[in-house]
Amino acid sequence: MEFQFHPRGVCSQLAQFTIDEDGKLRDVYFAGGCNGNLKGIGRLVEGMDAAEAARRLKGITCGAKSTSCPDQLAQALDGALALIAEQREAPLSGANDAEGRPGA
Repeated sequence: MEFQFHPRGVCSQLAQFTIDEDGKLRDVYFAGGCNGNLKGIGRLVEGMDAAEAARRLKGITCGAKSTSCPDQLAQALDGALALIAEQREAPLSGANDAEGRPGA
């Protein structure tokens, strides 16, 4: 399932990712922010269990900020995983953002 997320409190403005039917993270993309670092994060988490990626990234800060792009991705993953769990109980179709809204 594809997700879009608008990070808050960081330089990146958009994160996109897919969680496949096995719960693996695919196609992580960030718009804005530190280009090289965010590409690196995307490659490192590619194919990783989404819940494990969220666990590892949660709580990382950036400078004096209380969050970071990796932390924001973790929050988006948690939201996406909760939505997937809900949909298993009541199936829906279509792409959604990590807050559960229909995607673009």
